[in-house]
This record gives sequence, structure tokens and C-alpha cells, in this order.
Amino acid sequence: MKFFVDTADVAEIRELANASLLDGVTTNPSLIKKADRPMKDIIAEICDIVDGPVSAEVTATEASEMVREGKILAAIADNVCIKLPLTMDGLKACNELTGEGFLVNVTLCFSAVQALLAAKAGATFISPFIGRLDDINLDGMELIADIRRIYDNYGFDTEILAASIRTMNHVREAALIGADVATVPPATLRGLVKHPLTDKGLETFLADWKATGQTIA
Repeated sequence: MKFFVDTADVAEIRELANASLLDGVTTNPSLIKKADRPMKDIIAEICDIVDGPVSAEVTATEASEMVREGKILAAIADNVCIKLPLTMDGLKACNELTGEGFLVNVTLCFSAVQALLAAKAGATFISPFIGRLDDINLDGMELIADIRRIYDNYGFDTEILAASIRTMNHVREAALIGADVATVPPATLRGLVKHPLTDKGLETFLADWKATGQTIA
């Protein structure tokens, strides 16, 4: 499974990239607002840090304008992935942009049939929102499983990018089901390495080593 981080905080991205934990980055208008900097500057800086896809989202709602904005965003760097909403206009724009060789992430997916349409439109990535489904008492992981089965049935190349991930269990379950990518907040990504028994074991090893009076030189 590939790991993308879901943030527009350049400092967070640089720290995680230096730890070799990142395969890509996803942003959205809400994250750009939180960063409180010009969008193009943020995307350009992120693309300098990360070699993998960096999703930058259009704000237009009509297909031709989505295409126009998408090409502007893609011109920022070669690894920009144009992010489009899962609407009819978004699918039209997706078909045109992927047909011209651009990377496209179709976002705000909440059903398997939406994901099927995105794949038929040529999407590079589909972003089903796990946490938001869980919030309304639906099973986000069931959606991931349904999309995986449909894509495997028909040999679609579209990658399943599990989004709106809230917990480490979301990551584990998405990986077991076969999601291609998980995009997670920085704190969640850091949390994946943690386990209380790891901390306890390390504490014991270090105490025993100290008791030997030895050093590694």
C-alpha cells in the first residue's frame, strides 16, 4: 500500500518526506484555507519536496472550466494530480484530461457505482471517503471492498485511494481489503509506528544494556 499525507502544511510534509514515509500528497480547498497561503505557491513547494503525485483540486463546477483550471494546476509541476469532484461535469472533465495524459484524482466518492463511473471515465485515482460514511452510520470499509471487487472484475487500472481516514484501524482494514493508497492526516501517519509493547520492549532492552556496562564503539 502507498501512503499519501492529507495536508497542505509544508513543514509537516517535509518532515514526513525526510523519514521516507511518503508516496504522495493530497490537498483540498479546506486544507489550503487552513494553510493561509496562495494555493499555487503551496502546491509548487510540495511538489519540490515529494516525487509522487500531489493532488490539487479545481474549484470550478462546469466541465470546460474544470479542464481549464486543471491544466493551470498541472502546469505547476509534472507530478500534480488534478483533483475533480464526482459529478457529471467532473467525469466529463476527467475523461478529457486523462485522455490528454494528465493525472486525475476523482474525489468525494460515496458509492461503488460512482467509483465504476469514475473508472470508466479514466480516473487515475478514486477517493472513497471512509470516515464520512462512518459518521452517518454506514460502513466505509464495505465501500472499499465493493470498489475493489468491481475493479478486479473488469480489470480497471484506477487506483483506490482510501480517504477520510480517521484511525489506524481504518488503515489496517483498507490494506487488508486491497486499497492501493491510503491518504491520512500527518498525526495518523506518525501513529502507525506506535505500539505500547514496542515502547515497553525498547525500555527493557535499553535498561538491560545499560546494566552490562558496555558501549558500542
